[in-house]
Amino acid sequence: MKTLKGKVIYYFKPNEDFNYEVEDGETFWIETDDCYSGQISSEKILRTDIDISIMDAAVGPIRVKNAEASDIIKIEIIDIKFADHGVMVTSINLGVLGDHITAPNTKIIPIEANYAIFNNKIKLPLTPMIGVIGVATKSEEIHCAKPGDHGGNMDTKEVTIGSIVYLPVFQKGAGLAISDLHACMGDGELSGTGIETAGKVKLKVTVIKGKSIKRPIIETKDSIFTIATAKTLEEGIKIASLDMVTILMKQLNLNFPDAYRLLSATCDIRISQVVNGVFTLKVRAPKSLFTNAII
Repeated sequence: MKTLKGKVIYYFKPNEDFNYEVEDGETFWIETDDCYSGQISSEKILRTDIDISIMDAAVGPIRVKNAEASDIIKIEIIDIKFADHGVMVTSINLGVLGDHITAPNTKIIPIEANYAIFNNKIKLPLTPMIGVIGVATKSEEIHCAKPGDHGGNMDTKEVTIGSIVYLPVFQKGAGLAISDLHACMGDGELSGTGIETAGKVKLKVTVIKGKSIKRPIIETKDSIFTIATAKTLEEGIKIASLDMVTILMKQLNLNFPDAYRLLSATCDIRISQVVNGVFTLKVRAPKSLFTNAII
């Protein structure tokens, strides 16, 4: 089984030469640096010391054979493995309480035996996830540190082992790229970072023909999530909610009023991240509502 590593992009673009190629239905590994491109190797190195323009460099773009514009790619996350440590920084104005930070600070967090060793009293069970997972954009260039309809830096903790990520294909070959692994991260990524770490992920990528989606959808063991990124919380909530209502209408043969009612009775609005200059929202529906495959 092959491992893709070393060749990265800093922007998701509509047209870019592919660095890698995989077959439709292939399983493979991707190995990636942490979100700082390995620039922080000790607690003496601060966020203000590094080149932030190369943050979230994503391994790719990957040409997925058989993928055409308006298709969907199905990405099954089979495994995530980490390096032996992670990094968390604080910096002035970083995160929702960054105005309380008076000086930058770096913390190196060992990763041992499925735990992040926060300090000598606090051991956090790992909650592995992929922060950046996206495809070539429809028209604009978007830095890998930003999210959008193409995916990108969604920082959504449900992008984890056992989950399936469905992404729209805007360009022939898809142009998949991945980076920004987290050993632990809560909804919102409130301080501006998770436990950022290098590592590798095992994926299976399959092309779905004859169907299309506008934005990412995530499937877990018991839930379906519609994902939306917008400039305001209100706008993101509306987009993610409408996407879920559309799914309910189609899957359950409901009219809009009934699907809207079902949304309110059974679904949850949640926040993925609020620290990228935009907001990424998710609406969760219980998988028990659906009898057919979601895609």
